[in-house]
Amino acid sequence: MRIAIDAMGGDLGPRATVRGAAGAALQDTRLALRLFGPRARLEREIASLPRRLAAAGSRLEVVDAPDEIAPGLRPSEALRHGRDSSMARMLDCVASGEACAGVSGGNTGALMALGRRALGTVAGIPRPAISTAIPTRDQGRCYLLDLGANVEASADRLVDFARMGEVMARHVDGLARPRVALLNVGVEGTKGTASVRQADARLRELPEFAYGGYVEGDGIFAGAADVVVCDGFVGNAVLKASEGLARMLVARVQQTFEAHWGSRLVGLLARPALRRLRGELDPVRYNGASLLGLSGIVVKSHGGADAEGFRYAVLRAVQEVEHDLPRRLARELGGAPRHSTSRLGAAGGDDRQ
Repeated sequence: MRIAIDAMGGDLGPRATVRGAAGAALQDTRLALRLFGPRARLEREIASLPRRLAAAGSRLEVVDAPDEIAPGLRPSEALRHGRDSSMARMLDCVASGEACAGVSGGNTGALMALGRRALGTVAGIPRPAISTAIPTRDQGRCYLLDLGANVEASADRLVDFARMGEVMARHVDGLARPRVALLNVGVEGTKGTASVRQADARLRELPEFAYGGYVEGDGIFAGAADVVVCDGFVGNAVLKASEGLARMLVARVQQTFEAHWGSRLVGLLARPALRRLRGELDPVRYNGASLLGLSGIVVKSHGGADAEGFRYAVLRAVQEVEHDLPRRLARELGGAPRHSTSRLGAAGGDDRQ
């Protein structure tokens, strides 16, 4: 199974992406990873892999891509001048069928624009959405979308997002009837923007949906729904706030147990539980957001992700390949995808997905 990697996309440079890719390759022996970026620089990073990751070096292939997409580059500029960038070359690799999926931690707007040009969309979806899973009560999870691809969203787009999220939750999590909700400032029917109220009316007309109406922000983490839909401005704010809150809570708990000798003693006894809590709340575990609606699998890693976070993003791409999400979206929402991940698997040397 071959995955294409934009090795220059993250804020921490190629060291984090190369080491994250190597970690994923060690965890999943099916993987062959094709890294795009300046050849000499990437080969130096592979040569300097720590001993625990060095065995994965033989499964990291470097493809020279001399240019990078700057973090602040406008999508229109990326379309005009980004042909030789590591991001564009990575997407072309997916579009040509040489890789099953692509992963990048780079400029989100550029990734979406270049992805649409290289891959197209499924089922007539005009605007793909970014979605990721966030932890909820009782060790559950909820898919939240959109997370920033569409700062404003019409009622039509919100309905598209709901349909795509429902398919994802049903196939990835095996839920027979995922509970879908619209994020709003209240549960009353009169609240919310015009587009949210119109989308609410449309979704109530879909009998195959387990649509539950509106949910407020606290309902996301309470597990009130399996799929929560909003525009990209709101979704991105919710995601970043939740990540910051998780880190703050873990730090506060740690500080509380280190305050004086008595609490330090209790902290020693509670260390296994604290370690589990830190692991469950760590946003790194949930790194890797899907660009739902593209006719190919592309996963967006957090720009600031370290090697461990990038490893999770690569493994997220593997999960989507195994569930063949673009084809399932095309089949259930109408139309045929331009690129079949079953065919892509053969190109990657493994068709078990």
